[in-house]
Amino acid sequence: MSTEVRELSYSQAIQEAMAIALEADERVVLMGEDIGVYGGAFQVTGDLIERFGPERVMDTPISELGGAGVAVGAAVTGLRPIFEFQFSDFATLAMEQIVNQAAKMRYMLGGAVSVPVVMRFPAGSGTGAAAQHSQSLEAWLGHVPGLKVIQPATPHDAKGMLLAAVADPDPVMIFEHKLLYKMKGPVPEGHYTVPIGKAAIRRSGTDLTIVATSIMVHKALEAAETLAAEGIDVEVVDLRSIRPMDNATIIASVIKTHRLLCVYEGVKTLGIGAEISAMIAESEAFDRLDAPIVRLGGAETPIPYNPELEKAAVPQVPGIVAAARDLVRGVR
Repeated sequence: MSTEVRELSYSQAIQEAMAIALEADERVVLMGEDIGVYGGAFQVTGDLIERFGPERVMDTPISELGGAGVAVGAAVTGLRPIFEFQFSDFATLAMEQIVNQAAKMRYMLGGAVSVPVVMRFPAGSGTGAAAQHSQSLEAWLGHVPGLKVIQPATPHDAKGMLLAAVADPDPVMIFEHKLLYKMKGPVPEGHYTVPIGKAAIRRSGTDLTIVATSIMVHKALEAAETLAAEGIDVEVVDLRSIRPMDNATIIASVIKTHRLLCVYEGVKTLGIGAEISAMIAESEAFDRLDAPIVRLGGAETPIPYNPELEKAAVPQVPGIVAAARDLVRGVR
């Protein structure tokens, strides 16, 4: 494998991963609404239909339930489908196939079958797409045994985690924040994988641990730079994998820093931060805390259309800075 590293956008990294998977394994097929000639709702599929043909890159009817059902059935019968939802919100129309079929078939058939399907979900706010096209529903699917749920935050991880997902024998749900599609970063040539279930330390620090997901990783890193100028040293943990979750990395970080701030875009109540907080409360890290755990999640509201209200509905850098500062200085 070449060691050359180039700058690719997040969407280019995903497209490259799909092309590598299609070239390497004839069982891999792409499915989804408008992914063929149109190239996908966010142009992530691009020209793959021209390169691999309509038998490998298949437009499905405008029926998420039907398309997801075909993908699950194809996986059970030997293919390795990658199914794209136009928006993560539309997973609500296919929950029967995702939750009752894909997640449970291996268990209900005593391990006689696997369901190697990958489902891609463009997620999150920030595009002015309003309440029905801007949600962060990864915690919904993370609640379901039998599913693996991941949130790559960088182009490098977007490619490597997608290739890991294609090779996985179980259904993998990938939530891709829409605002990350144009973000660029170093991406190695050729095939590589990033392990599912392993968090990444994006910034080492000693005063506070921020566990963040998806685009919030970048906002947390920006906040950490502001806080560094004030003498507050923040460690940023990129969760990357919602299920399975890398508890060991989070626990070790909290034991080191003695404080924890969870930052995620999904609605705060019953969200990812609640699971992380409970896990820490049940672990050896609890007695090492010098302050209460703080969750910074989305507001208790549908995502507004108005751009200023939309920003106010999810965590932003100034809010992360303020919450972290209060934690370290003992305000909370």
